[in-house]
Amino acid sequence: MNIRSFLAAFLLATLAASAPAQDKFRVYLGTYSKGDSKGIYQCELNLADGSLTPPTLAVEASDPSFLAFHPNKPFLYAVNEDKASISSFAIDTKTGTLTFLNSQPSQGGAPCHLVVDPTGKNVLAANYSGGSCISLPIGSDGKLGAATSFQQHQGKRIHGHAIHVDPNNKFALCCDLGLDQVVIYRFDPAKGLLKPHGAFDTPKGTGPRHFAWSKDGKMAFINGESNLTLIACDYDSDSGVLKQRQVLSTLPKDVERKGGSTAETVVHPSGKFVYVSNRNPYNSIAVFALNSKNGTLTAVGHQGTGVKTPRNFAIEPTGNYMLVANQSGGNVIVFKIDQDTGALTPTDISIQVANPVCVRFMAMD
Repeated sequence: MNIRSFLAAFLLATLAASAPAQDKFRVYLGTYSKGDSKGIYQCELNLADGSLTPPTLAVEASDPSFLAFHPNKPFLYAVNEDKASISSFAIDTKTGTLTFLNSQPSQGGAPCHLVVDPTGKNVLAANYSGGSCISLPIGSDGKLGAATSFQQHQGKRIHGHAIHVDPNNKFALCCDLGLDQVVIYRFDPAKGLLKPHGAFDTPKGTGPRHFAWSKDGKMAFINGESNLTLIACDYDSDSGVLKQRQVLSTLPKDVERKGGSTAETVVHPSGKFVYVSNRNPYNSIAVFALNSKNGTLTAVGHQGTGVKTPRNFAIEPTGNYMLVANQSGGNVIVFKIDQDTGALTPTDISIQVANPVCVRFMAMD
């Protein structure tokens, strides 16, 4: 390393060391537009004690149930389930308010999940009604262009429930609850194109809903909505192939299953734990520990205090707090996370939000 490079590296290290640690995160909440809910809400999470400020309306929107951020620009994207559309918003980084930019049709009914690819060039979304997925280009101004790709699933019962882009941005994987499959597409981010590549068959009756990547991107964890399971898979990023490793119940061993469903899967920022939400009548968050040496999952507990129809939930980037959106409870609650065991401890912190569905964190200026 020459002296100029050394000095530059030293300066960057010094600035990083002296930079103030993040002590708050802005939280955006997607909702269903029923009752008192009017759109996307925002609040602030204080990392010192896990407290939340009272929520305020960031922007009026219709059924903005799921949200996704642009990776490096102040834009937010939301599905509009009742309008069968995808909307774009500009973020005021000082106040957190959102300004509507535009929307595009999702080309399928009830779009229920979306992501932005790592390059920030495309929004990908899954349509529940009719079972399909779509790719929409993102302009330099954050607005969405007309769809560049649309893929219709085939079968008697088709319900696209989530779409995820792999860490290498080469494949897009769409959970279809009706087909009991994760449909896999080769993805071209430069052109926004999805090309059928194959499918991973989950056990019959699973109803794959959402999934999350392991920290190293070599595993995927799929929650079965219909049979209350968590499927751990190995993932080959070169071939886009999932291979089943384990299937575990999301319920305690002593609980006899009577109905119910799962909703969300989240991996802890440390990569050491995986969490799944169980909805009515169980109303709990299941906790699993991941063995870093052999990739094996082990059920280590459940937490149900204050949980009522938990939909999406999320863990802030430091890994200390989990926020759970209680859809029928009409609130968002906070758990403290034990970073050694993954256990969740109730904090009695709660904010009232009608029909909360999705939780997303954004660093604050």
